[in-house]
Amino acid sequence: MSGKTALVMPAADTGARIAAERLAALVAEARGFELKVGSDASTPSIRFVRAATGKAESYRLEVTPKGATITAGDDAGLLYGAVTLWQAMTQAPGRGAVSIPAFTVADAPRFGWRGLMLDSARHFQSPAYVRQLIDWMAVNKLNTLHWHLVDDQGWRIEIKKYPRLTQVSGWRRPATAPGAPQLPQVGGFYSQEEIRAIVAYAAQRNVTIIPEIEMPGHALAAIRAYPELGTGVPIPPGTESDWGVFPWLYNFDDKTFSFLENVLDEVIALFPSRYVHVGGDEATKEQWKGSAEVQARMKALGVKDEAALQAAFMHRIGGHLTKRGRKLIGWDEILEGGEVPPDATITSWRGVEGAIIAAKAGHDAVLSPSPILYFDNRQGFSDSEPPGRGNRIDLKTVYGFEPVPSAIPAAQQHHILGLQANLWTEHVRTEARAAWMTFPRASAVAEIGWSAKAGRSYDGFVDRLIPQLERMRALKLEPASSAFAVTPDYAYVPGSDSVTVTLVNQSGLEMHYTIDGSQVTAKSPVYRGPVSVKLTSQFKAAAFHSGRELPGGVKQTVTAQSVRWRSDEMLKTCTNRVVLALEDDYPATGKRATFVSDIFNPCWLWEKAPVGDAKQIAITVGQIPFNFQIGKDIETIKFAAPATPEGEFEVRAGGCEGSRVAVLPLAAAEGNPGLTRLVGRLAPRAGNETLCIRYTAKGVEPMWAIDAVELIP
Repeated sequence: MSGKTALVMPAADTGARIAAERLAALVAEARGFELKVGSDASTPSIRFVRAATGKAESYRLEVTPKGATITAGDDAGLLYGAVTLWQAMTQAPGRGAVSIPAFTVADAPRFGWRGLMLDSARHFQSPAYVRQLIDWMAVNKLNTLHWHLVDDQGWRIEIKKYPRLTQVSGWRRPATAPGAPQLPQVGGFYSQEEIRAIVAYAAQRNVTIIPEIEMPGHALAAIRAYPELGTGVPIPPGTESDWGVFPWLYNFDDKTFSFLENVLDEVIALFPSRYVHVGGDEATKEQWKGSAEVQARMKALGVKDEAALQAAFMHRIGGHLTKRGRKLIGWDEILEGGEVPPDATITSWRGVEGAIIAAKAGHDAVLSPSPILYFDNRQGFSDSEPPGRGNRIDLKTVYGFEPVPSAIPAAQQHHILGLQANLWTEHVRTEARAAWMTFPRASAVAEIGWSAKAGRSYDGFVDRLIPQLERMRALKLEPASSAFAVTPDYAYVPGSDSVTVTLVNQSGLEMHYTIDGSQVTAKSPVYRGPVSVKLTSQFKAAAFHSGRELPGGVKQTVTAQSVRWRSDEMLKTCTNRVVLALEDDYPATGKRATFVSDIFNPCWLWEKAPVGDAKQIAITVGQIPFNFQIGKDIETIKFAAPATPEGEFEVRAGGCEGSRVAVLPLAAAEGNPGLTRLVGRLAPRAGNETLCIRYTAKGVEPMWAIDAVELIP
């Protein structure tokens, strides 16, 4: 196929023309030549034919020496047939004309809901990025974008009737630690004109956008703009820059429902989707319990408790949506408190139990369980990973997810509409990081949602994924390399002239290495087990697939000092209550440090540390704000009392109950918004030993964290 190949479709078939034009654009970006669009051709051509092929979104693709024919009964099938042909044309990298072996495929999706959720409330993404995401979804045959437009931290959708929603709550100043320079204001919102354009753009790529307007919880942004919507509880300045579960809820009076119904009416006018998501999650009830007005309303309605009041809230909103010809969908908490709106659909996020309960009760459900489909969880533990939650949810873990729980009887399994992955963006500040956190894990979601369970294998998926990622680079995607990255572990015994290096990669791919500084190639030694590397050496390693080097390789000068150094990514947290990789609040521009810490117990372990010949220890530290809404749980965070006004980092040997071998006062770091290297004397030790590192403090503000630790002979 080349620039002489024509794209042929019925003259009056708009859907076929859209699919043909999309194929032409993809080929131009990936292979650099233009396909002509027309209604007839005498030369070899790509023909789009409208005919029944089975279920929705199905298609048939036939490639012969005379060209290709894409047959489908709907617009989506024609588009997906075009995507499959584009994949065949770009299976091997290169530009210009391409020959494709003859083949025939008849394809149809397993599920009708194959989705992603983008959180634009915590951090705003540009309209251009949203369009890019839609393009990436379409070439993976993902068809649903759940757009999280409203939350405590921001209101991102223009509502003409209530302009303060975006004037006030479209913007915020990020939290900073005491004494650190205030970060500049961040935020933004989508005008109604921009939303209409994005919705139309998505429709041409068979992506339905489902808007989410959170209620009755996650309502701080609306209450900041219009305080009468809440229960009268004051909002401390800067609260909108916190993370966590906020207690502010909408009240239950008629004026508030009038507000919400007016908002939903403007939302419905912008989004033609069948569903409107109304949230319903994490609505803590303490403000309702403390409000005399809400309690009086409960008594008048004969509602037994606050959970039942939320159910009544959702019934009222569901009734309004039904009148407008739409369906309510909400997180699985809407199952609580009594009868669910009769046509409600459930997004099951607290595991799969919500989907099981919903399906057995006759409600449709979408599987979106945390943590496995929560893409704010990191993909690995290395210095190349961006900030995020501390669970490792790697590509193989995502691919292994099964969307239909075995506990659902066969007769109710049709209620499972499909699955979606959620990208929450508390810790995803930039669009580049959003892309990294989304792909390639979203490609795994796409294959799970499209392909039958039988016959799937992770190794086969990786074989298909690697060329898919290469072709998506032409669509300006820079995906995560985590699944292919080589992760080294350096084991050093004090006094030795060498170090033992162990390598792993998440996908089990073949790894090659060199120890003389030469370039790693497919002809370099294959890694088959731990390697002894002399000090000082240039160690390099990379994973390979079909003879090609993959991103995420290692280049390390192994020296007597490098083996005595560990970043926070290489340490372990002492506990795992809420482990986060948090970005420093300084500087405003440029690279910032990322700190891995359990915010309920800032404490780190360096296992088998080579303490034997070390006389000093250096700890590079930074301070960040404790901007977390965790309610009374904050009372469980305990620190040892400081011996000096600023506090100290203390180091214990053999574990956290072992003897104290070093104390590093924090006075030198106090007031420094960036990183500070503290150096202290280390009591004599022998061999290798686990070090426990933690700090003393009067409270959680600020929170100190480790960037790196080094032992000094």
